[in-house]
Amino acid sequence: MPSVVDPDLPVQRIVEAAAVLPAYGGVTGWAALHWLGARWFEGVEGVEDDGRTLRPVALAIGPGNLRQDRLRAPTKERLAPDELLTDDGLPMTTVLRSVCFEVRHARDVRAAVVVLDMACRADLVTVAEVRTYAAERLASWTGVPQTRAALDLADENVWSPQESLMRLQWVLDAGRAAPLTNRPVFGLDGRHLATPDLIDPEAGVVGEYDGSGHLGGPQRHRDLIREERLRAAGLELVVQVAADRRDPMGYLWRLRSAYERAARRPAADRRFTLELPPGWVPTHAVEQRRALRRASAA
Repeated sequence: MPSVVDPDLPVQRIVEAAAVLPAYGGVTGWAALHWLGARWFEGVEGVEDDGRTLRPVALAIGPGNLRQDRLRAPTKERLAPDELLTDDGLPMTTVLRSVCFEVRHARDVRAAVVVLDMACRADLVTVAEVRTYAAERLASWTGVPQTRAALDLADENVWSPQESLMRLQWVLDAGRAAPLTNRPVFGLDGRHLATPDLIDPEAGVVGEYDGSGHLGGPQRHRDLIREERLRAAGLELVVQVAADRRDPMGYLWRLRSAYERAARRPAADRRFTLELPPGWVPTHAVEQRRALRRASAA
C-alpha cells in the first residue's frame, strides 16, 4: 500500500477488510452504511471522535471461517443469499441487514437508537421497514429485544447523533413526551423563525444542541438572533453542550426550569405555529424525502 494512503480512513479500512472475504460473505454493520454514503458511520467509538478508538469492520461470512484481528470482525450468524449484494464492487449485506446488525450489537439501547436515527437521516431505511424486517427475519436473534426497544424510540428526522442523545435524555431521563425534531417554526404571519433541534409545541419548549462550532464567530451571532426570535414568539429555550452528556444533571435541571417557565406563560404570549405555509414541502419523514428525490429525477 502506498505510504501516502491513510490506513485509518473508513473507506480504506473497509476495502482492506473486504479483501479477505470468502466467496460467500459481505461487509456489514457500520462499514456497509458508510459505504452507502450515510454520514456519522465512521467506525469510531463514541459520538465524537475524541479518543479515535477505531472499530473493526464487521464481515458477515455465514458458515465460512475467517480469523478476527484489529481490522476485521467476522460474524458467522445465519446469512441468506438474498441478503448479499455488490455495490461498486464491494460485497456487502443489504441495508436492512446492515442496519439491524449495527442496532443489535450496539452497546446499549441509546446507541442503538442513534444508529436507527442516523440510518433514517440518510434515507436508507424507514422505521417501519426496519420493524418489518426484524419481525420477519430476526425473531429469535441476539439483540432483537434491544432492536424492538430502539425502534420504539427512533425518529426519522434527527440530524446528528448529538441530537439523538439529547432527545433521549429529554424522554428517558426527564420523563417528558417525545419532542418533535427539526420542525420549522413560523410566526403567526407565516414568517419562518427557526428550525430548532427539538420542540414540544404543546408545552412551548425548544431544545438546541450547541457543538463547538456554535461557540463563536458568525455562527454564534446567527444563533443569538434565532434564540431571540424563538423567545419573542413565546417559546422557552434550553441549550445543551457537550459537557451535558457526561454530566446530564445540569441539563436536566435547565430543562425542568424551561418547562416550569413555559407553564407560567400566558397563552396569549404564544405567537408561533408549526403549520406549514403554502408552498412549504414537509420533509420530516423518510418517505417524504424519497418522494421529493423521485419527483426531481422525473
